[in-house]
Amino acid sequence: MKRHIPNTITLMNLLSGATGVVMSLSGYWYLAFWLMIAAAVFDFFDGLAARALKVTSPEGKELDSLADMISFGMLPGAMMYRMLYLSYNLPDVRAGDAILVIPFAGFLITAFSALRLARFNVDTRQSENFIGLPTPANALLIAGLSLINHFACHCTAVGHFADSTYTLLAVTAFSSFMPVANIPMLSLKFKNLKFKENLWRYLLIAGSIVIALLFMYWIYMSVSLIIVYYIILSIIRNIFENKKQ
Repeated sequence: MKRHIPNTITLMNLLSGATGVVMSLSGYWYLAFWLMIAAAVFDFFDGLAARALKVTSPEGKELDSLADMISFGMLPGAMMYRMLYLSYNLPDVRAGDAILVIPFAGFLITAFSALRLARFNVDTRQSENFIGLPTPANALLIAGLSLINHFACHCTAVGHFADSTYTLLAVTAFSSFMPVANIPMLSLKFKNLKFKENLWRYLLIAGSIVIALLFMYWIYMSVSLIIVYYIILSIIRNIFENKKQ
């Protein structure tokens, strides 16, 4: 029985993502957000369970990528599609008489997430750090933005900016590029707990906690800000590492 436990957890990831897609397209933004959070939790624990139970397998690795494609590829694409569809200054570009064309740009996130996952499975350079923004982090950036977009009053500068078609298209371009960019990104894979060897990881954890506390009552905003902080910190670390070399 124990060999089925990790795959069951992975399938819970997939089901969370698939349900999140339906919730997002139906306008249940908050449910979609928390379903993505649930998918991320399941995604963390399936590998942990496999290693703890010593039942890792090629089948589990492939299933994990398929689940991630739904939860962190299809779901953020659907979220962006919906945000673009409802944006206040959407140009009226249609295919035929009815179908608005521009919102479908949101699914570029889905396409590039698929490319990212395919590369990750065959890229041997990503044992300690990631190359490109991991799909869960990229998806959470979009999920946080979706709640900012939905709950922030459009009478404010933040709400007005977040609901603009052109802002959303810029974020779409960024979130399509970052997962496949040849940019080393921090991972939280600790080999030991030594401060000097894990300085940047500790800065990531500490900074994320500070952001979460500062935006405790706007948790959806903190999620996007933490991902932005993660990207900036990774780039700063790369600059320092390049100077050392």
